[in-house]
Amino acid sequence: MTNLNKYLLVVVGPTAVGKTTLCIRLAQHFDTEIVSADSRQFYREMAIGTAKPTSEELAQAPHHLIDSQSIMDDYNVGDYEKDALVCLEDIFARKQVAILTGGSGLYIQAVCDGIDEMPEVAPEIRAQLMGRLQQEGLEPLLQQLEQLDPVYYQQVDQANPHRVVRALEVCLSTGQPYSSFRKKNKVQRPFNILKIGLERDREELYERINLRMDLMLEQGLLEEVKALYPYKNHNALQTVGYKEIFDYMDNKHDWDEAVRLLKRNSRRYAKRQMTWFRRDEEIHWFSPQKVDTIIDWVDRRMSD
Repeated sequence: MTNLNKYLLVVVGPTAVGKTTLCIRLAQHFDTEIVSADSRQFYREMAIGTAKPTSEELAQAPHHLIDSQSIMDDYNVGDYEKDALVCLEDIFARKQVAILTGGSGLYIQAVCDGIDEMPEVAPEIRAQLMGRLQQEGLEPLLQQLEQLDPVYYQQVDQANPHRVVRALEVCLSTGQPYSSFRKKNKVQRPFNILKIGLERDREELYERINLRMDLMLEQGLLEEVKALYPYKNHNALQTVGYKEIFDYMDNKHDWDEAVRLLKRNSRRYAKRQMTWFRRDEEIHWFSPQKVDTIIDWVDRRMSD
């Protein structure tokens, strides 16, 4: 049963759009706390390349599920769903409003709608697939997924190795298509959900992404990635901002090309994020600069 007095503000949008700044303003206005739904900011070892809130920003409002895991942990979206719901239960025991924010659509969906139960996967199958990914690249795995599960092949983000490997490991472990386990049964949560999407003009967003990448490099991204090189095959590190520099370290391209790919792939990632979120008709879209407009909209929805 939904508690009519409790509201979860879900703030989504592409990388570099301005989610952190807005959420801090909302947390201060509604006297509440923020739960991260960024699938990379969980990891303590990944600081610069994940654009975590700064220490100054963290001091402005309580944040949860940032630096909560190690890249050595086997942590998936099902684990996250449980952890996030525990955080929200604690916040709602003290507050009327809570904030959930991030650019990882699957993690947002897990909290809002629930996720389907997936079968256990043998660790050796996962290790084998990750080894193939490293040695052969993504294309052969995509071809195998198309054979084993043509339905999910048409739905998956084909540039996301983590999603492809996840689907393949279920197919290979069970002998059944990954899509057969995805029933999309929406769960009723015991709180109201208001979804806020942030958007900017494409050229403005892309310029912000390019500037963010330059800032990360100035802050020491190369040194961070060098320290993580021994763990480069871990799932958590199969992501934009790390793969490009791993490839540079493996002499697959020079530094200038690494920087170019870092920026290009970050822009492509933002485009995929927007494609995911645009499918959700419950999201109401705003400019991140329209803070007062967003607060007014939330107030109206809470008083309806």
